[in-house]
Amino acid sequence: MGALHVGEPRVSFQQQQQQQVGKNGQQGHGHGAVVEEIHGLIKVYRDGFVERIPAIPDVPCTWGTTASVPGVVIARDAVVDRATRVWARLYAPAAAAAAGRVPVVVYFHGGGFCVGSAAWSCYHEFLAKLAARAGCAVMSVDYRLAPENRLPAAFDDGVTAVRWLRQQAAISSAADELSWWRGRCRFDRVFLAGDSAGATIAFHVAARLGHGQLGALTPLDVKGAILIQPFFGGETRTASEKTMPQPPGSALTLSTSDTYWRMSLPAGATRDHPWCNPVTGRGAPRLDSLPLPDFLVCISEQDILRDRNLELCSALRRADHSVEQATYGGVGHAFQVLNNYHLSQPRTQEMLAHIKAFVRAR
Repeated sequence: MGALHVGEPRVSFQQQQQQQVGKNGQQGHGHGAVVEEIHGLIKVYRDGFVERIPAIPDVPCTWGTTASVPGVVIARDAVVDRATRVWARLYAPAAAAAAGRVPVVVYFHGGGFCVGSAAWSCYHEFLAKLAARAGCAVMSVDYRLAPENRLPAAFDDGVTAVRWLRQQAAISSAADELSWWRGRCRFDRVFLAGDSAGATIAFHVAARLGHGQLGALTPLDVKGAILIQPFFGGETRTASEKTMPQPPGSALTLSTSDTYWRMSLPAGATRDHPWCNPVTGRGAPRLDSLPLPDFLVCISEQDILRDRNLELCSALRRADHSVEQATYGGVGHAFQVLNNYHLSQPRTQEMLAHIKAFVRAR
C-alpha cells in the first residue's frame, strides 16, 4: 500500500496506446473499422482494440497544488489494489495536522465509465480546491474503465477502495509512506462522492455497503454521499434529454450519453438495466429497501441529465431517504471541472460551499 509515482499502475497500458497511435492521431493498421467513437476522447475498433485520445493531460500529484492553493494542500499517490491496478490520489489540508483531523471524501471521477483519470489535470485542480475549501481529506480513486472492464468493474473497484480505506483506518501508529495522510483523517466521518459516472459509482457503492457487502465498516462510518450531476439513463427519454440545447463542445450530449452506456453496460443490456436506471429500471431494487446514507445531489440547470437528477431526488425522498439538492443556473454538465461556461467559476464556488456545509453538518 505504499506511495508511488502518478499513474504507475497504468504506465504499460499508456505506452502501448501511444505506440499504436500514428501520425496525426491516426490508428495503426490491423484493428478493423471503428465500431464506437466519442469524438476527441475514445475509439473502439472491430477487433476490440481501444484507443483513448489524451484530450486532458495527466499530471503528477505535485502539480498545481502550490499554484492553485499555495502551501495549503498536500497530495500523494498510493496503490489500492495491485491485482486490478487500481490506485488513488490522496489529498489533505496541510494545516490539518495542527488543527485536528478532518472528514474523508472518497471521490470517483467522471467520464462515462470509459475515459478519465484521477491524474487528469482538471480533477487534480478541482479536488485540491475541495480539500482546501471544504476542509477535508480526499481519496480520488482511479478505477478500471470500460469497455475493457464493463460494469460492474467500476462498482467493484469502488468497494475495494472503501475496503482499503478501512484497512488504513485500522492502522494505529505505524510510520510509513501514508502516515502523513492517515494522521489527518477522521475515519468516522466518511463521504462517498463523484461527478457524472463517478456519482453513479458513489450511489451504487453506497447501496452495496448498506447491504453489508463489506460487513461491519468499523472504524469507518459513512455519513453521506455527494452526487454531482449523476449519470443515469433510461429507455424512455426525459424532457431535458429530448429538448435541452447543448452548445458546441458540450461535455455530454444525448448521443454521447447513449454511446457511453453501450460501451459500459453488460453486452446486450438496455438503458433500463438497474445500474443505469435505478429508479424505474427493470429489476431495480426498491429504493425504500436500500439502507442508504444522506445525499447531496448537485444539478446543473443546462445539463441534459437535469430532469433525471430531479427524478432521482424525488424517488429518494419518496423512499424516506434524506436528500439535499442544489441547482446551478447557467451551466451544464461537468462545468466545475471543465470550466466551459462563463459562469463556471462562481458556480464552482457555490458548489464547494454546498459540499462544505453538507460535510460539516454530519
